[in-house]
Amino acid sequence: MISTGLRLSSVVPATVTAEQNTVHELTDTDLAMKLHYIKGLYFFRSDAVEGLTIYDLKKPMFHLLQLYFTASGRIRRSETGRPFIKCNDSGVRIVEAYSEEAMDQWLAMAMEDSSLFDGLTYNRALGPDLGFSPLVFLQFTWFECGGMSVGLSWANVLGDAFSASAFMNMWGKIMAGHLPLKPLHMPVPGKPEFPALSTPNTSSSLKRVDSVGDYWVTPNNCKMRKHTFHVSAKKLDHLLSNQSTKFSAFEVLSAIIWKSLSKVKENSEQTRRVTICTNSHEKEYEIPSNNMVLSTVEADFVVTEADVSELVELILNRRAEENGIVEEMKGLESGSSDFIAYGANLTFVNLEEAEIYGLELKGQKAVYANYSIDGVGDEGVVLVLPGPKYDNEEANIHCGRLVTVVLPENEVAQLKTELQREWSTA
Repeated sequence: MISTGLRLSSVVPATVTAEQNTVHELTDTDLAMKLHYIKGLYFFRSDAVEGLTIYDLKKPMFHLLQLYFTASGRIRRSETGRPFIKCNDSGVRIVEAYSEEAMDQWLAMAMEDSSLFDGLTYNRALGPDLGFSPLVFLQFTWFECGGMSVGLSWANVLGDAFSASAFMNMWGKIMAGHLPLKPLHMPVPGKPEFPALSTPNTSSSLKRVDSVGDYWVTPNNCKMRKHTFHVSAKKLDHLLSNQSTKFSAFEVLSAIIWKSLSKVKENSEQTRRVTICTNSHEKEYEIPSNNMVLSTVEADFVVTEADVSELVELILNRRAEENGIVEEMKGLESGSSDFIAYGANLTFVNLEEAEIYGLELKGQKAVYANYSIDGVGDEGVVLVLPGPKYDNEEANIHCGRLVTVVLPENEVAQLKTELQREWSTA
């Protein structure tokens, strides 16, 4: 349904990056994330993009990439073999595409089959020629009705989903004429909210794999598939009202999915331990970073037989943070091993605070936005995101949520059946 005549071009920063910023050293946490890719997708109606040309969309990027100088860089290796980013190298890649479908028709089909979204974000992993591989792709797809989607492909080695979302929001602000008055600053790591694991040099949130060399692709043992569940504001209020203690939507939805997937998976013991990823970005205008908090939670009881409130309690109060351990893992420094973070265990990512509706074109927000992750390990990942802002038919205190899962293909259909039977969620 996407035109095969894709048109590719590049955008580079307006000026040469200052000498002190030409090399960006990657942290061990960055390298632990190098096999993962953030995918963001925004849909805008025709009146939000009417009259906009590809030049209008590219022009703000010249200034954007002056701020986000790492995004326009390329991966290089030091004499020891450790990867780093050479900044202001070759820019970000722009993809222009066209669809013969109307946008509403596409969205309606994608609600049933989320894999249709894949054609709207450019799919290209880093390597095998790392020095020629863009870290960021932006795909603009024009629909027959005049609407447009903006698809972001963002190498996770650059920064997490909050960094990717902030990048997109800044692009919109610059397009609207709101130029920042000062450069981005380095993020300050937050203090641990939960106790750290005491065992040194071992992380239960990461899975060690053989080195992938210069082709940064996750080795999977099965085909992975995406699906997005749409939880309405009314349904969310009902789920939260059933809990005796006040919890967030993320905690309740994660607990429900955790229990449901434990029933679906062939070996339910695999889901006794899960990984929780939460936000630690406190300020705007930060240089992209992998600053999410990685924690693990382990149940000492059978998850399939547990009450949802018991799992919520674990997620809320029994997390053990692992960021410090990740920075000390052997193998990251030497490159003798690579690691999988998302999907090493069943992984829950809290993106409720991500401003995915902060991107505006001509003063209008996207009618639908979604984020997912590529390069996920076999245990799968679950992302909890804000629901569409325009879909506010009822004056509930909660907007809805999107729950985007990336799981082994055979588990997706079973999870849909389980959630429909137990929770009337599709």
